[in-house]
Amino acid sequence: MRDFKKTADVTEADIAKRLMDYGFHAPTVSFPVVGGLMIEPTESEDKVEMDRFIDALKRIREEIREIEDGKADKNDNVIKNSPHTLNHVICDEWKHSYSREKAAFPAPWIHTRGKVFATVGRIDNVFGDRNLICTCPPVSDFL
Repeated sequence: MRDFKKTADVTEADIAKRLMDYGFHAPTVSFPVVGGLMIEPTESEDKVEMDRFIDALKRIREEIREIEDGKADKNDNVIKNSPHTLNHVICDEWKHSYSREKAAFPAPWIHTRGKVFATVGRIDNVFGDRNLICTCPPVSDFL
């Protein structure tokens, strides 16, 4: 994924988050190789699901190519703004240069498979890692 940082300013984290728009859990990033994705399908994944995953990666590569070719804005594009939450997609005002359809339903098979939206959009990963917030009730609530 490191070459995409040079050609389109797209990181492995960007790609992992875009996979969420395609209905896949974001893979581990930069482990064990910096700048890479660790993809670990299990034997329980059938061929149809693996084919969908491969199709998603190919489509994401084409989205990156749109940035490289200047067809998509380097900052306002489906990859840099992913994942797209339901609230984001259905909001009254859409300020992006791409369509809501491209944001939320980037592949035709998502309509037949069913869509699961991420509950939160883009966050600052480093800030989140360094500033953990526990939203659990205090232990005293369970006494």
